[in-house]
Amino acid sequence: MGDLWLVRHGQTEWSRAGRHTSTTDLPLLPEGEDAARALASRLAGTPFELVLTSPRRRARRTAELAGFPDAEVDPDLAEWEYGDYEGVTTLEIQEHTPGWTIWTQPAPGGESAQQVSARLDRVVARVRSTEGATLVVGHGHASRALAARWLGLPVSEGRLLRLDTATVSVLGYERADPVVLRWNS
Repeated sequence: MGDLWLVRHGQTEWSRAGRHTSTTDLPLLPEGEDAARALASRLAGTPFELVLTSPRRRARRTAELAGFPDAEVDPDLAEWEYGDYEGVTTLEIQEHTPGWTIWTQPAPGGESAQQVSARLDRVVARVRSTEGATLVVGHGHASRALAARWLGLPVSEGRLLRLDTATVSVLGYERADPVVLRWNS
């Protein structure tokens, strides 16, 4: 079993504004493209046996600019679907639903935590069946939830793992226990 390297896509207009972005297929901002290019030197020294990306163009473009133009698209890596909250900020949602976060309450018309967990569990199983390191290029909430599932925790515990755009995180093992080796760097 190899390590799981997570990269969050570069910055988009909505990620900069704090808008929930799942199915809206936004391009990277120029600074998001620059940050994605900068990832290439950080990732170049690691031989990845498997490279996966979300189907969203912001993730695919990040993978390409980071040096992985042939990354395999895996629909299970799509961002948590926000339903009626697509394009809306947390503060705007909390005006009518005080205390709301994706971690604690559902998004009307969106995915449930159980649905997100089921698809990310498939990613974890796939990575764990790979001998070498795996690179995954994805999104903020889904990658945080993926880390929680790697650790055997409910997706809601992803709330504890801040994840900025164009960052590298590494999950692995200490002895047989899944652990966080590096986060949000």
